[in-house]
Amino acid sequence: MSLIIPPHYKNLLGSVENTEKAIKTVKDMFQANLSAQLALLRVTAPMTVLSGTGLNDDLNGVERPVRFPVRSMGERQAEVVHSLAKWKRLKLAELGTAPGRGIYTDMNALRPDEDLDNLHSIYVDQWDWEKVIRPEDRTVDFLRKTVRRIYEAIRVTENKLFVEFPQLVPFLPEDIFFIHAQQLLDLYPGMSPKERENEIVRKHKAVFVIGIGAPLSDGIPHDGRAADYDDWSTPGEDGLPGLNGDILLWNPVLEQAFEVSSMGIRVDEAALLRQLALRGEEHKKELYFHQKLLAGALPCTVGGGIGQSRLCMYLLRKAHIGEIQSSLWPEEMRAACHAAGIDLA
Repeated sequence: MSLIIPPHYKNLLGSVENTEKAIKTVKDMFQANLSAQLALLRVTAPMTVLSGTGLNDDLNGVERPVRFPVRSMGERQAEVVHSLAKWKRLKLAELGTAPGRGIYTDMNALRPDEDLDNLHSIYVDQWDWEKVIRPEDRTVDFLRKTVRRIYEAIRVTENKLFVEFPQLVPFLPEDIFFIHAQQLLDLYPGMSPKERENEIVRKHKAVFVIGIGAPLSDGIPHDGRAADYDDWSTPGEDGLPGLNGDILLWNPVLEQAFEVSSMGIRVDEAALLRQLALRGEEHKKELYFHQKLLAGALPCTVGGGIGQSRLCMYLLRKAHIGEIQSSLWPEEMRAACHAAGIDLA
């Protein structure tokens, strides 16, 4: 069991009731701020998709989706989503959304292979968002502009939350710092990716790491990414690969880097073919989603997911994601948390 118990931890909101009120405040404010910053329309999204269509997110390629047969559809297999990375792009095509506008939704997923700890649960809730862009917007500069808008939505939420709950003093810096994963490796060559993240985020407090998925100079990617949604192989600035990345914030409670969003400019036809070949997954070209993309039937987009429980945990200065959401936890974890004043839902 991996568990961090912060010394002298205290629930700044005083009670579970106040925590529940603050959770609703964060969720209401942030989605309004995000929608305004990125010009997003809220839509309803599925919790399940049919197996074998290529619609589900493969994450790192090893996680098992929850599958079940659907009796009224001839026992066809369906699966609970890991995320809506590809579904959103199909939805934008269906809506005929113009460049500069997009959608967001409440995404609820099950990831039974997660290692449960302070940050990870088998239940995942996030704001999944996607926005149509022009082909000429597929650049690192455009990615940065989008990240800054999301970061501003987070900061505005943090500042408004302080008005409602004065004990939650704002912590975030005015600006977010950008660095490519290769530059981060060059800066801290003897460290693991997570150790490098901790060092850079400890220094800058808010960081966007660009280029996650492509092998770096040591032959190892900074972190895993599926081949068929984020573009992690197209050369960007200084010839470094990748038009995607993660938003990381310094967590003063856990004293470590804290990921709140994974996002990026999505693959076009050339990037999809290149990344499938790099991963040895060329058989996926025959799947429904991939056929639509290769036929030019899907728009260029940028998109990502922003963890709902993660963001609430961060802004409310909680030590465990189980203080925000109701999920399944090992009994020994519940006992250790309760003894430290961390009450899991």
